[in-house]
Order: sequence, then structure tokens, then C-alpha cells
Amino acid sequence: MAITLEAGDRAPDFALEDQDGKVHRLSDYGGQTVVLYFYPKDDTPGCTKQACSFRDNHEAINEAGAVVLGVSVDSADSHRNFAEKYDLPFPLLVDEGAKVATEYGAWGEKVLYGKTVIGMTRSTFVIGPDGRLTKVWKRARAEGHGEAVLGVLEGTRK
Repeated sequence: MAITLEAGDRAPDFALEDQDGKVHRLSDYGGQTVVLYFYPKDDTPGCTKQACSFRDNHEAINEAGAVVLGVSVDSADSHRNFAEKYDLPFPLLVDEGAKVATEYGAWGEKVLYGKTVIGMTRSTFVIGPDGRLTKVWKRARAEGHGEAVLGVLEGTRK
């Protein structure tokens, strides 16, 4: 059965390493808003558009009181290369085995090129300072997603 998290639910805690081996736990960000976004694969066209959208809005997202954390099942080396190539200013977390993605409902069936496959869905979760979800995108659009998230953080979009 697929896990479905909604706004108001408590966000599952996690402990994942980033591209540099630093462990990030949701509990480390208590009192801050966290934008946790799951994406399918480093350095692919859609994922690059999405990451660059977060990069281009990173300063404004920080000014709105939030931190951005990207998550995929790619390796730390892959994340490091992706972050360096596109000058990404936020951590990319390694979710080996998709354990955290599964807990968030971001791992499961999806249609890719007309075929049903199991994999990462492009999902984003805005987690409030109290650890509860304030906004959930179950199928986020890659292009312009940083702007959409910023709009929610600034209260201009629902």
C-alpha cells in the first residue's frame, strides 16, 4: 500500500548523508522550515531544470526562512558532480535503497515513456518549524518549481 502524506501530517524523521558525507537529520532542523524535494536522477534534463530552479531562488528561499534539501538514490559521487557542475548551493542527500523516499511516498509506481515502472517520483514536501507538513506536491513540475515553492513560503500561492 502506498504511503500518502498530506499537509498537517508529521514529517517522518530521517538521517541521510549528503554529497560530502555529512549526515542530515530532519530533527537537526527543528524550528526551521525545510523544503525536502525528491527527484529521479542527477544530471538529467528535468532534474537539472528543477535543481537550477531551486538554485536560482535559493537566496530568496533562505530569506523566507527555509532550507532546501534534495534527495535521490544516486551516489554521493554522482551528487557531488551534479552539484559542482550546476553550482548547487544546497545539500543533495543519498537515499540508498529509497528508504526515506518510501516513507514519504515518493517511491513507487510511475509511468515513464508509456511503461509503468517503480522509481522516484518528483515530489516536494514543505516541512514547517514544528515538523508538520505545510505543503505537499506529489507530482511536482520540474520547470519553475523553485518559484512555486518560494510562492508558498511567501504566502502568495497555495
